[in-house]
Amino acid sequence: MNPIVIELAVQLGNGADAFRLRLPRIAMARTLALFGPSGAGKTTALDLVAGLRRPDSGTVRIGDRVLFDHAQKVDLPPHARRVGYVAQDLALFPHLNVRRNVLYGAQSRRGAPAAAERLEQVAELLEIGGLLDRAVSELSGGERQRAALARALMTEPDLLMLDEPLASLDHSLRDRIMPYLEAIRDVIGTPMIYVSHSADEVRRVAEWVLVLDRGRVAAAGPPSEVL
Repeated sequence: MNPIVIELAVQLGNGADAFRLRLPRIAMARTLALFGPSGAGKTTALDLVAGLRRPDSGTVRIGDRVLFDHAQKVDLPPHARRVGYVAQDLALFPHLNVRRNVLYGAQSRRGAPAAAERLEQVAELLEIGGLLDRAVSELSGGERQRAALARALMTEPDLLMLDEPLASLDHSLRDRIMPYLEAIRDVIGTPMIYVSHSADEVRRVAEWVLVLDRGRVAAAGPPSEVL
């Protein structure tokens, strides 16, 4: 798998209250973790890469693709960024069953036959085949998490971003979900940015970690050395 190169240098707001966030040019082999306290800029970084927030200045790049460049007036819409994003609240639609949640947006982008084939692959990897016709309200926390992961993988993104994916789960459920995250990394080979407050999670899933402090990189390196 070729590494993905992430580069982000942006500013939100202006003047004394401006929030500046800079991630140096990083070659990702498989998984990069963003670690740090609340307000460090971890979720903000994901939102900026995904196109859910618009900086007031700066650039966002993945490899040779420019996602945002204020000076050049480049601002790709979220659906054109080829990024999968699982937010903290999972954002599953309660009025749709699991199948329709997972397929949401994929059929229009890939076509129905290709989407159906991809669904079969993703459902097998994440073991959700038996959940597809169930209502979201009937799912456990771990099942909801797997459904959200499946939806993010449906378009075969260049990059998968996970924002505190295990934070809402108890310890036993975290242990049950972690192998699925490792399978995404090792079997599918999708590069990931993984946000977490848990040093144990970061050590298990990430190859490289950036410790953020109010938008700046306070430390960087292998988790075994940094955390």
